[in-house]
Amino acid sequence: MQAPINKTIPKVIENEVLKALSFYPELRETRIDFVFKRNIKRSVMQAQPKIGTMFGTKRGYNINISALFRLTTSAIPIHQIPPDIMVGWIGHELGHVMDYENRDVIGMMRFGIGYLFSTKYIQQAERVADTYAVNHGLGSYIVKTKHFILNHASLSEKYKSKIARLYLSPDDIMEQVKKLEAAQLDARKKEDQE
Repeated sequence: MQAPINKTIPKVIENEVLKALSFYPELRETRIDFVFKRNIKRSVMQAQPKIGTMFGTKRGYNINISALFRLTTSAIPIHQIPPDIMVGWIGHELGHVMDYENRDVIGMMRFGIGYLFSTKYIQQAERVADTYAVNHGLGSYIVKTKHFILNHASLSEKYKSKIARLYLSPDDIMEQVKKLEAAQLDARKKEDQE
């Protein structure tokens, strides 16, 4: 695995971040800072463009990560979540970065407004991020992360309900993985025939 360029990564999650980044070679030189936050409203992680870089040729991003994984009656440090779950979660956030990279400034402004005011827009954005992750080979990690959240006995039902409503389900992810694998198999068959 090549050393990351333009990345700031907390040591306690370095292995998981590097693993997730390895699925996104096109982000190798993109400026991304992985930042622990005390509290992120209604989220565990969120990818955001750095406002000061929005108008330049090289954008930078923060992936904010809640320092604590809040359960209904307690909290654990986020880095104590199983490694595959962290890889899936970070892989999803990197999917958002991929989406942002493909938007111009006006597109990013529309995205921000849509995300603030429209549940349908949030749903679409989260599905796009999951799709990027699946298409980059992270399908099994994304499925593990979804199962971890939806089946975690100590997570609030409100949070689980939000995830089920806004994000692709584990079954939807598996369907995407199957389609991707079938397309890859077809492409290999065509190559072999040529």
